[in-house]
Amino acid sequence: MHRFLDLADFSRDEIIALIDLARHLEQRPEPRALAGRILGLVFFNPSLRTLASFQAGMARLGGTSFVITPGQGTWQLETQLGAVMNGATAEHVREGIPVLASYCDALGIRAFAEGKDLARDLAETQFQAMAEIVDKPLINLESAMNHPCQSLADWKTMDDLAVPRGGKLVLSWVQHPRALPLAVPAATVHMAAMRGMEVVVLRPEGYALPAAIMEKARAAASSAGGSVRESANRAEALAGAHVLYAKEWGSTEHYGNAEADARLRENLSDWCVIPEWFTGADADCKFMHCLPVRRNVAVADAVLDSSRSIVRREAYNRMTAQMAVLHRMLS
Repeated sequence: MHRFLDLADFSRDEIIALIDLARHLEQRPEPRALAGRILGLVFFNPSLRTLASFQAGMARLGGTSFVITPGQGTWQLETQLGAVMNGATAEHVREGIPVLASYCDALGIRAFAEGKDLARDLAETQFQAMAEIVDKPLINLESAMNHPCQSLADWKTMDDLAVPRGGKLVLSWVQHPRALPLAVPAATVHMAAMRGMEVVVLRPEGYALPAAIMEKARAAASSAGGSVRESANRAEALAGAHVLYAKEWGSTEHYGNAEADARLRENLSDWCVIPEWFTGADADCKFMHCLPVRRNVAVADAVLDSSRSIVRREAYNRMTAQMAVLHRMLS
């Protein structure tokens, strides 16, 4: 494996094999597997789980890592091509990224969506510009429209807890004070479709996922025997659900327009997951969220602290799933 950028780059069997490897490494640790190997981690955006889980996973396999947060202890990096660099940025990614890659055996990059131009973000313009100048193994730590590491961990989490691969997963929009990127919802709907699940995207008007994201998920569902659809009817969507996956994202109808998005979400305070949402769902319906989560805005305490919630298991599996990626990439 030279790159881990998108689950769609792999077959379903290859993803299942990665999850099997993650489980093997849990049960039979290999503390010298990556001895002498170095992982570079570049974070243009904040992180808790992604940063800590990659460092911990690399250490558990015997390797080491370094972390670069541009502008915090290092030069601020310019990402735009053709930029006239007479402002705050002192170095361009076209020099900085290849230099960092030369110091390590694999490089991970996190670069969120710019959030201004939907077509530009759907094309992964910023991330691809950096990926093209990296000749070392490369890992997507979250880009504009993808978070494959989170999705691999989510798939493993559902397998660990015997959620049926052909079961029903509802990806629900939930409230947040501001618009958030589409990376996790896009990755989640594709992952669940690739797993062979019945996927329902539950969202209020104005928050439909872009057609390109839905088409990609439907193609994966077609190959795996699943299905993908959208709904604004909460009771209908959640009927018989095995998983409720909550996630915040910005309005695609008003992409890049923070004021219009804010007006749209003003009257959506009831899109906070409470125990009553699970009426009609499968009796053992699990609750998932990638974290971080705004308590009692997106999800009520009574749900997050209940036996349904498997958010901590998801977070733990960030490390185990990524260890499998690192092992396959560098051992």
